[in-house]
Amino acid sequence: MALAIFDLDHTLIHGDSDHSWGEFLLTHKLVDEQAYRQQNDQFFQDYQNACLDIDAYLRFAMAPLTQYSPEELSQWHARFMRECIEPIMLPKAQQLLAEHRARGDYLLIITATNGFITRPIAEHLGVDEILATDPEVQDGRYTGNYVGTPCFGAGKVTNLERWLERHPYPLDESYFYSDSINDLPLLEQVGHPVAVNPDERLSAIAAERSWPVMDLHEPS
Repeated sequence: MALAIFDLDHTLIHGDSDHSWGEFLLTHKLVDEQAYRQQNDQFFQDYQNACLDIDAYLRFAMAPLTQYSPEELSQWHARFMRECIEPIMLPKAQQLLAEHRARGDYLLIITATNGFITRPIAEHLGVDEILATDPEVQDGRYTGNYVGTPCFGAGKVTNLERWLERHPYPLDESYFYSDSINDLPLLEQVGHPVAVNPDERLSAIAAERSWPVMDLHEPS
């Protein structure tokens, strides 16, 4: 058994769940359109440019969660799954998960996107566990803050190291699949780094270091 780690957005799904949730909120008029769209698009661009202020982004992304009850949020998320996430599921990604599962590997998603958005997606994909940035909850409601270290960039390494204290898998035998240069700190920690539909900078590093490159967007 090995540990198989997966980024989520643009790796196991053909899109960004965080940005898609923002678009979903806009479509259903759950946030102020003009102000929210501008900030959502700018943060997404910052992420792609590897200059994202993760603290500022998380507080922006989690603010709408404070406006609705858990029951309302659950209903909206179920609709979000049907309308936005299920259509961008990748058959080849599900095949890759199935291959690792058949080998008895432990399947772990590690993502910067907050757990409210991503835990139902991880459940849908049938992975064993997910490490995500956790929204803070008090008295059954989201506060708009997060707890712990954001699961982003080097923070993914920090969160994984804490997790490994309870699940002692050797990293030199572990896999990590990602599309993004933001995940370079964790890709450098594992014995089997794999670039999946990589961005330009990660593609260059993968070529330089002879890392495998996969295209999960191709038909299976």
